[in-house]
Amino acid sequence: MEPREAFQQLKTRMMASIIGQEEVIDHLLMVLLVNGNMLLEGLPGLAKTRAIKSLSKALDAGLSRIQFTPDLLPADITGTVIYQAESSSFHFQPGPIFSNLILADEINRAPAKVQAALLEAMEERQVTVAGETHKLPELFMVLATQNPIEQEGTYPLPEAQMDRFVMHVIMGYPSEGSEIQILHLVQSEDKKETATPPPPIPQQAVFDARTAVLNTHMSESVEKYIVALVEATRHPKKYNEELAGWIEFGASPRGSIALHRSSRASAWLAKRDYVTPDDVRAVSYSCLRHRLVLSYQAGAQGITPDRVIDRILELVAVA
Repeated sequence: MEPREAFQQLKTRMMASIIGQEEVIDHLLMVLLVNGNMLLEGLPGLAKTRAIKSLSKALDAGLSRIQFTPDLLPADITGTVIYQAESSSFHFQPGPIFSNLILADEINRAPAKVQAALLEAMEERQVTVAGETHKLPELFMVLATQNPIEQEGTYPLPEAQMDRFVMHVIMGYPSEGSEIQILHLVQSEDKKETATPPPPIPQQAVFDARTAVLNTHMSESVEKYIVALVEATRHPKKYNEELAGWIEFGASPRGSIALHRSSRASAWLAKRDYVTPDDVRAVSYSCLRHRLVLSYQAGAQGITPDRVIDRILELVAVA
């Protein structure tokens, strides 16, 4: 199957199950294309869990769900070594991290040690237990979710750990028309009227698509634009005094890399073999919002990271 056709089928199948959230689906596919991980933030009931489940059904890939709780231990994620009396030897029992797609549900409900165990696996694509290293599957992606309104009993992710996610996507409410379609969809599922799903798309289609994305052309002017956007988060005084008062710390080089990769994926999904500044702007919010540390002044004024990115996009011109 041709890679672009495979991803078009992926999107079509997911949109049939996740209604009114096309932007979230697009970003999820971009993260899959760039071999990264995604943090999805939204209120309860907005289909965050359903999004990754629909992807696993459409793709020939295993899914593990990890419900983060305050009493979770790192071994509950990575696995542990157990003693087998029959053979008088120790045996490694893999944890749920050894799957293709990982749903880390409400990641901010577990303490830092457990979060670090997951984030190490995300970065290194391996885990080490009892001094032995175990590789994770070649196709591997973490979708971590968090609830923005419940703060009691939570452990917010530090900025250094947030930086490990390629994208931080915020999921909003569907429109009225979409909500009516959701009601009809749930009713048909309750009646089990849904048609038999087609065969899942093979993993090789994802690997072929990643190669095609790497071959997507990006001009030097677009690369300079990406660097200029990130530089504006680090040295905002060059552009605007008000902007400088909003930002405490800017994006790391991971921010540049995320923009560089994600804008290529955006162009490829749009059926183009070249990247435009519009592709960069389209992924700027999801790639940068979790990499900005705002000042106390910005917080007092109610300035959000998205408002800061709005201003940066206004001030920074294409080279």
